[in-house]
Amino acid sequence: MTNSAVIPSGTVERTLRIVETLASQPEGLPLASLADELNLPRSACHRLLADLVRCGYVRQLREMGDYTLTMRLPALGLSFLGAAGIVDIAQPIIDRLAEVSGELVRLALVDGDRLTFVAKAQGARTGLRYDPDMGIEVRLSCSAGGHAWLMMLDEERATEIVARQGFGSPREYGPNAPTTFKSLMKVLGEDRQRGFSLMAEMYAPGMSAMAAPVLRRGGAAAAVITIAGPLQRLTAARMQELGKPLVQAAEELAMAAASSPLLRRPAHSA
Repeated sequence: MTNSAVIPSGTVERTLRIVETLASQPEGLPLASLADELNLPRSACHRLLADLVRCGYVRQLREMGDYTLTMRLPALGLSFLGAAGIVDIAQPIIDRLAEVSGELVRLALVDGDRLTFVAKAQGARTGLRYDPDMGIEVRLSCSAGGHAWLMMLDEERATEIVARQGFGSPREYGPNAPTTFKSLMKVLGEDRQRGFSLMAEMYAPGMSAMAAPVLRRGGAAAAVITIAGPLQRLTAARMQELGKPLVQAAEELAMAAASSPLLRRPAHSA
């Protein structure tokens, strides 16, 4: 849990912040901890939680106990993705790349200034399996998916987006996470020359990852496809070997994107 320095203003913003915080705490949070996390008066936090409980989005694990999300929001998300056809389009391609790489393969969609994972396939059958939470907003400055998207933007636009989200701290991510715009732009320049992003111990200690953009007609990225795994397996040499099948998978997804309104629509900035 990380304390927020910004006090949510307005009922809608406060309610959404509660939902976002509970989404990262599946075991639930007590009222006091949630209110302190969001810098909210406990009475106001309790009122908003009561509304969420009444609407079916939050439940209390026991009387006077912790609050947790119900499955209503995930169900809405799955319904939305299903209606858009993205899982049907992407899953076979993701599955094949996972089999080839033997690692975790995921698809993240560009939505405004955000990048969110929506589909995955686990290629590792034995040993360590890297599988962080799905549905999270991706930290752009230190993730392979973030770099694959940012490398398709001009420097001004990439800087604007990262500045809005903030840099990932090596204490929270990996020891090689960029912490300045200069170091980030250097990495993005190398990614552009290579045609895909590649990193080691940026997003998490002991982990490496790579990603390629899924392009719309006209060159803008609609999504990114990533491969991630333990550094001892997913070495620099192994990632270079996987570069071609990764880019091919991204191109295949781009060709199929015309049939999905979610991938076809423009990504407008927030």
